Amino acid sequence: MSRYLLVRPIRLSLNTVAERSGLHPALIRQLVALGLLDCTSDARGQLWFAPSTMATLARVQRLRSELSLNYAAIGLVMDLLDRIHALEAQVRSRQPWT
Repeated sequence: MSRYLLVRPIRLSLNTVAERSGLHPALIRQLVALGLLDCTSDARGQLWFAPSTMATLARVQRLRSELSLNYAAIGLVMDLLDRIHALEAQVRSRQPWT
């Protein structure tokens, strides 16, 4: 059985992400290279982002401005925050409802 996409996936171009975030496209490319943002590229090498990228980018900007972290440290902090969130969710799911 073959599968066909019924709906074209929603994706944002590099320029769209840059315009919506107010950041220069070169900085966004740097964040991709550092592994802070996920993207895909097409046959022409253009970068495409999921709509959730905007939330991740806002998180990166918040950590940069509020904690004055460099971009390499931001990746580590984001990983740790995600792990803490997952562990808290595990603890909440194991607690009996009283």
